[in-house]
Amino acid sequence: MHHPIICFGQQPCGFFPKRFLFAKILTARRLQKEIGGEIVFFFHDSDHDPRETTTILREQHSNREVALNFQFENRIQKQFSPLYAKRVLPEWQEKTARQLPNYVRPALVSHFRETKCSNVADFCLEMYRRMGLLEGVRVERSSAPEFRARAVAVSDYFVDVQYEGEIVRTRYRDGKFLLHKGGNRFLEIPGAEFGPEQISPTRDTRFRWMQSVIRCTHYVAGASEQQYIDKADAPNVQFINRDEISDFNKAYTDEQ
Repeated sequence: MHHPIICFGQQPCGFFPKRFLFAKILTARRLQKEIGGEIVFFFHDSDHDPRETTTILREQHSNREVALNFQFENRIQKQFSPLYAKRVLPEWQEKTARQLPNYVRPALVSHFRETKCSNVADFCLEMYRRMGLLEGVRVERSSAPEFRARAVAVSDYFVDVQYEGEIVRTRYRDGKFLLHKGGNRFLEIPGAEFGPEQISPTRDTRFRWMQSVIRCTHYVAGASEQQYIDKADAPNVQFINRDEISDFNKAYTDEQ
């Protein structure tokens, strides 16, 4: 194997990353020690679900759990804007920073206070970097226009368009731009001509879309990914189960 490319993917998953992301990073680093090569983090910041960034922390004295998340300027942005377009409110950051000493060490509070990013995806990525998690890791972002322009065309996808002053992520079907309102309910909104720089994949087309650019040889996958990735799309990729980790959905709050 000339140059292994070890990839793992994840949406922004909390301003302190969820422990399952930390486990993916550990698995990729362990594999790199065995076979060499490069580690690539496919940062899927085109996702729009605000629940992805819920950060579950444990109070240091009582062990009581709390779920913290970003606040958003308006309903449209919260429900429909991709994570790279959801804006960080300075007042939210200040309020949350005052709470954090109850849950994490002072160094992490400092990282949080010192992170100055305008959007949720940038904020999460900068926090992961400050925690030392991404040292030596190449990051590729699904929101990057140059990444999208290079990716293969897929039949099922989302299109980022302007709507009521916000960038929103619409499902594109039969020439219609649709916002998902839950269940089988969709809101059709006006759209216009668009190019590949506005497109991001659905869950079922994401791996093939990503792989057309990254061309990984090994992919570290979580349990849910193992179930929905069509491995026929990547016959030459070796899929690796991420290492097991306790409290996988809670926030990781140590530093490497």
